[in-house]
Amino acid sequence: MKAQVLHRYDEELTAPSWVEYEDVPDPRITSPSDVIVRIGGAGVCRTDLHIIEGVWRPHMDPTGQALLPLIMGHENAGWIEEMGTEVEGLRKGDPVIVHPKITDGLSLTNRRGHDMHGPGRFPGLDSNGGYAEALATSVRNLVKLPATLAPKDVAPYADAGLTAYHVAKKAARELVAGQYCVVIGAGGLGHIGIQCLKAMCAADIIVVDRSDLSLGLARECGADHLVKAGEGALEAVLSLTSGNGAEAVIDFVGEHGTTSLGLAMTRAMGNYYIVGYGENITIPAVDMIITERNIIGNLVGTWAELNELMSLADRGLVKLAVQEYGLKQANEALHDLHAGRIKGRAVLVP
Repeated sequence: MKAQVLHRYDEELTAPSWVEYEDVPDPRITSPSDVIVRIGGAGVCRTDLHIIEGVWRPHMDPTGQALLPLIMGHENAGWIEEMGTEVEGLRKGDPVIVHPKITDGLSLTNRRGHDMHGPGRFPGLDSNGGYAEALATSVRNLVKLPATLAPKDVAPYADAGLTAYHVAKKAARELVAGQYCVVIGAGGLGHIGIQCLKAMCAADIIVVDRSDLSLGLARECGADHLVKAGEGALEAVLSLTSGNGAEAVIDFVGEHGTTSLGLAMTRAMGNYYIVGYGENITIPAVDMIITERNIIGNLVGTWAELNELMSLADRGLVKLAVQEYGLKQANEALHDLHAGRIKGRAVLVP
């Protein structure tokens, strides 16, 4: 089959191309619970850029080159192509979306439903993923799609959408009418998070972004207030919240100073949810004690939450802004993402 393959890291992200379009062996059934999915869409995620620049190397590839060559792509959807002997309830041709973490489901953590924290593999990060014509996964990872949803239109829900839903669900549990939630970053994850928040709570949503394109998308997704990032952004949020800050701040960026900005926008006893990454969070302990603010990390989400998100999408309560590229155009998509030229999410379609 054809695939886009990463052969070397690029810490400065300056190379003209990062992946190479080439022939690779077809994935195979090696376990009775395995499923081969013919890819209908593979999301292009900022995590892929972080993989290329080596941010994940200490966690996934500490020796430097052991994982390379690697087929990236952890946001995948498609159709059942082949199944192991123990797979039930699915047929060849069924449309599915793939939860990104493969586990055996037997650890205590997994049995409690915390799919992301048990032992297992993460195709696209530590093993071959979906920048290809087909992907091997487990039946435990699959959510069958309703007839209203096409694989290429929902692939980014497998990580970006699931992550946004996971954090929005946490925040919505604590938010009531008359309160505020700040969303920092209205791009690929943020525009999904805004819609999830609107579907699950009645708080006012303030969106902060430096891009007019992203702010326009935020307005389309239901944001109540728009704030241009940069000088005056903190003052604008404080003005909207009567000087107190927001009860919840969701930071989908996590770099270029947004962590300190996000904490400054969080009111006393509020929650700062960190999703994006790229810089350290630095705050004096005494400030945390005096304000009793909480810093809450977020890692993708569970299989059950992916199922819940597909229900929201099926009802039309959450919609993806998608920009399609052919599999051969993976480098173009990655460079467009790096340059901020994508409205919503990019998807590779073989």
